Amino acid sequence: MRTKINTWLVLAALLAAAAGGYFIWHSKPLELQTTQLKRGAAIKAVYATGVVEPTVNVPIAPRVAGKLTELLVDEGSRVHKGQAMARLEDANLQHGIEQLAAQELYARQALDRQENIVAQGLGAKADRDKAYAEWKAAKAATDKAREERSFMVLRSPSEGIVMRRDGEVGQYIAINQTVFYVAVEGSLRVSADVDEEDIPLVMKGQRVLIRADAFPAQVQKGQVQEVTPRGDTNTRSYRVRISLAADTPLRVGMTTDTNIIIETHDNVWLLPASAVNNGKIWLVRSGKAVQTEVKSGINGDREVEILEGIGPDDVVILTPPASLKDGQRVTPASAASASSSTATK
Repeated sequence: MRTKINTWLVLAALLAAAAGGYFIWHSKPLELQTTQLKRGAAIKAVYATGVVEPTVNVPIAPRVAGKLTELLVDEGSRVHKGQAMARLEDANLQHGIEQLAAQELYARQALDRQENIVAQGLGAKADRDKAYAEWKAAKAATDKAREERSFMVLRSPSEGIVMRRDGEVGQYIAINQTVFYVAVEGSLRVSADVDEEDIPLVMKGQRVLIRADAFPAQVQKGQVQEVTPRGDTNTRSYRVRISLAADTPLRVGMTTDTNIIIETHDNVWLLPASAVNNGKIWLVRSGKAVQTEVKSGINGDREVEILEGIGPDDVVILTPPASLKDGQRVTPASAASASSSTATK
């Protein structure tokens, strides 16, 4: 009997100790990172991804159809104005030129004979005029054939870089079928695709901040040059052209993250975006969490402009947990805890 009583006493003591530990653990203040208002610039921007491209990209295509016989440049080649880039088969044209040239020579000789006869007063001027007309026609036919043959050599229209080649030796190239695309040297631009819901905010002349993976520590500056009037129904976006500075380090083909600046408020009160949720924040007052409403201005991805609701001395919970309750005991995290938490993320 005494043994049973002792056993129950031990169990009661253990339960009491567990209950006390549970109470102590739950009454311990929740340690959370905090922040306060700070002064800065609030920026409203439209984000879009883009690609760096030349302002002028010229397609090079033949005016006469033929088989591609020689490629003189390739993608990435730098070309100058008038430089030969490719040749098409022109053997038939050459034979035609030789035939027409022979006819032109015969007509020229006939004209010379008629002029000598007329000069001696033995022939009619009408025969000389006819010979002259026949020679002019033969010469025009020869010149036209030579010009058509010149079209079989594709030449660069200006200084630039070959961005693309669409043709192989032996391939038949039709009239106006593009073989090369040449980026004319000069200023570059970014072509960005903006969601249709944001496009009403974008206007010509707006400033643009641009980042590229190739230059992660740099922010390039640009300006909205034009907005295409018609959107893409598949992607539900509009193409926006952004001009770049002449000395930009960006290169053709690089992908970019662009932020088109819609509105800027300087020297305003800011809070980290993680602290604001649907116009409400959590404060630490007298060691307890207190939820309060604030009036916000520009809402950015990282920071939110605060217009009304709190002052610069208020302590704000940086990232309130979803389980946080009004009146719950909290305490600002120590510097060591905050550093450890940041390093863990």
